[in-house]
Amino acid sequence: MSARNNSANKAAARERLRAERDKQAKRDKIRKQSLVAGSGVVVLAIAAGVVLLVNNHNKPSGWEAAAKVTNVVAPKNTSGTDGTTIVIGKSTAKKTLVEAEDPRCPICMQAENAFGTTIHKDVTDGKYKLQYVGADFIDDHDNGQGSKNGLSALGAALNVSPDAFLQYKTAMYSAKFHPDENDDKFKSDSYLLKIADTVPALKSNATFQKDVKAGTFDAWALKLAAKFNKDGYTATPTFKVDGKDLTVPGGQNNPPLTLDQFNSVIEPALK
Repeated sequence: MSARNNSANKAAARERLRAERDKQAKRDKIRKQSLVAGSGVVVLAIAAGVVLLVNNHNKPSGWEAAAKVTNVVAPKNTSGTDGTTIVIGKSTAKKTLVEAEDPRCPICMQAENAFGTTIHKDVTDGKYKLQYVGADFIDDHDNGQGSKNGLSALGAALNVSPDAFLQYKTAMYSAKFHPDENDDKFKSDSYLLKIADTVPALKSNATFQKDVKAGTFDAWALKLAAKFNKDGYTATPTFKVDGKDLTVPGGQNNPPLTLDQFNSVIEPALK
């Protein structure tokens, strides 16, 4: 091989090597840019996730949001500020029985099962009117939701009719459906709707079901419970006529818990 050919071959080899190095350098540059871009996407995604997490953490829960509502939606068949006055019965009835209850209250359940139907009959007959005051203090004690959620569902029933309200309240306090005080079962909308299926006026009632699921009367329920505290009630159940507690002998401020006890205190109060 001549020296000229040898030199030419070496030059060609060097040129091929240089070209290959240039190609590799370009590939390395592209790969590096891709990694940097990818890292940027990952960083942005992480940052977005952190922002979303912070926003979700700071976002008020359903009840926190309801507490901030200023334009309260009240059910039909209510009156007073924010619709927190609930009076059921004939306008001709001269006396009004005030009944303060917490949906989760086990003693309220006992009273309701003992003489709730008697109260409903007396109201229907015009013997007296019934004023209902709702409370959620059991929720406050255990950071629960069932009392106020129960009040909201009762509001949805009252929006249908006073009779639907009374029947639904009876069903909620029934031995079949009322949970133990420590079981916050009323926080579940599906459970409250299950109970409502036993009330003819509420079963398959689309408006009632929508109001329960959407929490239409959540803000109202909180206002109703606030009225309980504002008006000076300290326990449930509490029964009053003409501003006086109906109590039975045997202890301080004992409410009636049997039908005989209720009859013994309601009759004198109506005179």
